[in-house]
Amino acid sequence: MKNEECRMKNENYPSHEQGEIHSSFGSEATILHSSFKRSDHSSFKRSDHSSFFILHSSFNLGFSACGIARADKVDEKNAQAFRDWIQTGKNAAMQYMENYEEKRLDPRLLLPGAKSIIVVALNYFPKERLADHQLQFAYYAYGKDYHEVMKDKLQQLAALLPGEHKICCDTVPMLDRYWACQAGLGWIGKNTNLIIPHAGSFFFLGEIITTATFDTYNTPMPNHCGTCENCLQACPTGALSTNGLDANRCLSYLTIENRNAIPQAEAQVMGNYIYGCDRCQLCCPHNRFAQATEIDEFSPSEEFLSMTPDDWKNLSEEDYRRLFKGSAVKRAKYAGLKRNIDSALSND
Repeated sequence: MKNEECRMKNENYPSHEQGEIHSSFGSEATILHSSFKRSDHSSFKRSDHSSFFILHSSFNLGFSACGIARADKVDEKNAQAFRDWIQTGKNAAMQYMENYEEKRLDPRLLLPGAKSIIVVALNYFPKERLADHQLQFAYYAYGKDYHEVMKDKLQQLAALLPGEHKICCDTVPMLDRYWACQAGLGWIGKNTNLIIPHAGSFFFLGEIITTATFDTYNTPMPNHCGTCENCLQACPTGALSTNGLDANRCLSYLTIENRNAIPQAEAQVMGNYIYGCDRCQLCCPHNRFAQATEIDEFSPSEEFLSMTPDDWKNLSEEDYRRLFKGSAVKRAKYAGLKRNIDSALSND
């Protein structure tokens, strides 16, 4: 399914269900976000144990949502689901996901004395986007590498905390989306992404594990996907199902993490994506509410937006280094991106 078709399906989502989406959500974390943006902060004062202070500070740093969960073991249902995913090989060649299982399922082991986990979300939905006829990149890769942007903001937030802390931004074994749910930011959709009410799923997640305790903690909210299966139907390879994600068939995995040739069956349905795949997000009705990011570092360059299929076909390694300096696209390396470009162009 093409980008335009995904968006049209999203826009044609029944109006009464859109109303349910707007009215049925409720999460302390996201409600506080809205109230902070509307309120006068001049009289707001710091308290080491105030969750309001942390939420207020996170929004001042540019985070889109923030919540706090008690540090604990991952519940048995989700822990077993993770083990099953690994044991059935659905992590493909991402062997790093198999490491440090004990710590991954109990973040208290990552920081002695950990009491709380602060979870934040950073919006990356782009203001300017590639035209549908151009070769496509997942939105998260449009700008600078999010790791550095997120890490810097997390460090500034952590500096306000008492006690010890550990910053987590894809460099620590954590079940990020699980903890985002525990902190009340949203729920995990059928596309396996975190969906934030009234905002969608185009967000980076980061965490601070801390020994600090707070006066208020957030709690999980219900899943509001309902009977919608837009994402399952939009996935061109069948990587998504009611049983979750099989990375072996996922175009995001195959075009980024995968170092081998893209299997023929998956290569034939790549369409015009050459780095990642956003189809399962573009079709999600909750992303009707996505707002353009205000983080300048996530904005694409004019050169990137103007690239033609011929430009990509003739991309040199020097071009690649210049175009993607400080970008997450370097994860795929030059050889991997060229492989993707050749596969996509061969489908024309």
